[in-house]
Amino acid sequence: MSSDTVRAQYEVFPYPERNPADESKRLITGSPSHLAEINHYIFAGRRDFTRPFRVLIAGGGTGDGLIMLAQHLADASVPAEITYLDLSTASREIAEARATARRLTSIEFRTGSLLDAPSLGPFDYIDCCGVLHHLDEPQTGFKALANALAPDGGIGLMVYGAYGRTGIYPLQEALRQLCRDDDAPEKKVAIAKSLIAGLPKTNWFVRNTQLGDHRDSDAGLYDLLLHSTDRAYTVDDLWDEIETAGLSVASFIEPARYDPSLYLPDRALADRAKGMSERQRAALAERLAGNMAKHIVYCTLSGASDAVAREITPSAIPVPRDGPFPAAARNLGTQGPLPIAMDGIKLSVPLPPLSGEILVRCDGVRTLDEIRKDLPGRPDWFTFKPQVDAVFRGLGGFNKLLLRY
Repeated sequence: MSSDTVRAQYEVFPYPERNPADESKRLITGSPSHLAEINHYIFAGRRDFTRPFRVLIAGGGTGDGLIMLAQHLADASVPAEITYLDLSTASREIAEARATARRLTSIEFRTGSLLDAPSLGPFDYIDCCGVLHHLDEPQTGFKALANALAPDGGIGLMVYGAYGRTGIYPLQEALRQLCRDDDAPEKKVAIAKSLIAGLPKTNWFVRNTQLGDHRDSDAGLYDLLLHSTDRAYTVDDLWDEIETAGLSVASFIEPARYDPSLYLPDRALADRAKGMSERQRAALAERLAGNMAKHIVYCTLSGASDAVAREITPSAIPVPRDGPFPAAARNLGTQGPLPIAMDGIKLSVPLPPLSGEILVRCDGVRTLDEIRKDLPGRPDWFTFKPQVDAVFRGLGGFNKLLLRY
């Protein structure tokens, strides 16, 4: 299908459906492109944000990633230059209205294809969510983004996951059989709704409880079941696309989800996975979990140094991704493992006894050494460090706690 067909869809059904008036009520946040994540996963926690920061939002849609990152940059007084790029004028108008509602002035809006990205770069950071899997030749998109990066820059992208979208593609084919070429988009939506309502319980779409876009809005239904160009990736598929484009995987999000040990309670089986490469482990985790309907990954140019912040040092600053932990977090580590739910899978994350006292002191400003000195009994660094390591293994793996230096 041509880009004209894809553009036509989003002119009728801008996606995701958003009302600019809601900007006064809330900021939609997520991954990728949260500023603390970008620093942690792309710049090893060491980016100097007093320097100019060039950003491309490639295929920005109605603006969720754009608005979140632009607001974060404005709040941090970063001298930012943000370029929004999308095929759809209807989507662009919504994104512009949302930016206007927030008085965000660092954004240049362009209508066009992400394949134009190299002529607009170089960029320190590129966001590309939900776009590459809608290209006729996705690799051309991966390469365009890689060619638009500054040497030390990075990309945050999202593509569909194959196993977690079980049931979607047979239903897409069924709807192509039932819908006529001259059916208006609204008529196709009505046909899809009628079909879904009568599906037998044996249908894999019905049985996949992780799918919900079709319930949220007509735009969500059309994007899920009636899109003209749609493919999904396994971890191995995606890893190949990334490396072929001259990029390297910095981290999947959330990292813990791609750790097969979460799904291998049998220690003997878990030991068999320990010697695998990062790629092999991530691919195994995807096959075991079965619920990954999308993959979020941070990438850097191939050959770049390890981008992820990993050093637990006295001068490291722990940054709670979603803001300071509440006072009730003080009880963590003393009342059993922390329960975490991941798209239908329930896990228990063990935390050390001091975790609560550590977390309530994580304000994104104090260093680990300053936090240590403020703890009851002022433990020495060698007593404190194993506790911090365990906190980061638990919460860091689920993207709740990041680092900067």
